[in-house]
Amino acid sequence: MNAIHLLGIAGVDPHERPAARLWAKRLEWPMVLIVLWIPFQWYLEETQAIAPPLARIADWLVWLAFLAETALLSALVRNKSAYLFGNWMNLVIITGGMPFFWQFPPLIGMLRSIRLVLVVMLLVRLSKSARKLLSRHQLGNTLAVAFVTMVLSGIIISRIDPSIGTIWDGMWWAWVTMATVGYGDVVPHSAAGRLFGSLLILFGVVLLSLLTANLAAFFIGGDVEKMEREEQEADRQLKEISARLERIERLLEKRSNS
Repeated sequence: MNAIHLLGIAGVDPHERPAARLWAKRLEWPMVLIVLWIPFQWYLEETQAIAPPLARIADWLVWLAFLAETALLSALVRNKSAYLFGNWMNLVIITGGMPFFWQFPPLIGMLRSIRLVLVVMLLVRLSKSARKLLSRHQLGNTLAVAFVTMVLSGIIISRIDPSIGTIWDGMWWAWVTMATVGYGDVVPHSAAGRLFGSLLILFGVVLLSLLTANLAAFFIGGDVEKMEREEQEADRQLKEISARLERIERLLEKRSNS
């Protein structure tokens, strides 16, 4: 049993039915959109920019989307018990994150924190796809991931740490943290904020390495393509010369035999 099974984010096994693997792949990016919406809704609620009834409707839609994904994939996989056991975090989030329980004041804070767990778990599950995407030396995609991470981290830290008052301060903190600069003008003081900062530092180191590699590939990509074209042209010419030599050898053999 590996780490993703222990964390309950194993997803669909690569050896499962083709239909289950196909739908798991199709549902990846819709779930990413839901992940992006969760912290944004959190910010809208905290700033009272969204009416409570609309927020409750959004909560139910998010919960139903996660329930539908789990139910669909559970129905499609061959080994249902193994899928549910490897994705036990889904069951925890579905059970504990049901918006019906949010009407009870003592549970509101704890249950809303489950949404943050949902964000982290989905991003970890999708990290394999993200690594494949970013390993193709695509500078634009890497910059887009860095920007989205900065915005989301700024929203999250401004909500979980009282010392970081605004979302703009949160995004500034997220940017300098991801860049491993750390000016120290904006710092988290709560335990949750420091834990989140530690995780962001680790992610920032990886993202900075990818960004550096993609920048290098971007600047030297033209020279590499030129060298590859020259090598292909040289190989083509060598093949033509080899073919001509073979024809000359056959003609000489015919003349010598005659």
